[in-house]
Amino acid sequence: MSFGTMLLELTGGMLRSIQIFLLTLIFALPLGLLVTAGRLSRHRILRVVVSFLISVLRGTPLMLQLLVVYFFPYYLFGWSIGGWRYPAIIVGFSINYAAYFAEIYRSGIEAIPKGQWEAAEILGYTKQQTFFRIIFPQMVKIILPALTNEIITLVKDTSLAFSLSYMEMFTLAKQIAASETTFMPFVISAVFYYVFNLVVTFVMGKLEKKMAYQ
Repeated sequence: MSFGTMLLELTGGMLRSIQIFLLTLIFALPLGLLVTAGRLSRHRILRVVVSFLISVLRGTPLMLQLLVVYFFPYYLFGWSIGGWRYPAIIVGFSINYAAYFAEIYRSGIEAIPKGQWEAAEILGYTKQQTFFRIIFPQMVKIILPALTNEIITLVKDTSLAFSLSYMEMFTLAKQIAASETTFMPFVISAVFYYVFNLVVTFVMGKLEKKMAYQ
């Protein structure tokens, strides 16, 4: 296999990795807010249940969670999972990262003085208005560095999709390396991941600077 052909195939795998990355962010970022709401709920039972689920998701390997999500419909309901592989990857990644994002959100919310909630209540704001107009913008500014680190980790974690035999970049690199007896696919993959992370770091850095002026 020529270098150009190898590069072309790995580029296709990289596009699949980027797709996993983007879809995970689209679903996990808002889902994390919902999980945070449960984590900070006044209802003790809901708070305990959500805290336990977060603990499980953060305390077990993502690879194992992907396998559970993939085989769950078959073992529980006997359903066919032939077309479930890719959706299972997105669901597994989204749920896992929502748990991490939820804890990051919580830390940001708790860093804001409670007096702001009380002041907003006196001014006649509802809790929803207070959160989205006053608390949320400050929370985003506080959590951006931690969120950036987690998003960078997600870039690298996309390689775990190989556990469900999905042909993302790392899986393709392993196959090509084995068939061609060469280490070059891993070098190309490393460069791809590095450049991808540089782009993410650049974008998040710009966002941090923009938020710093607010």
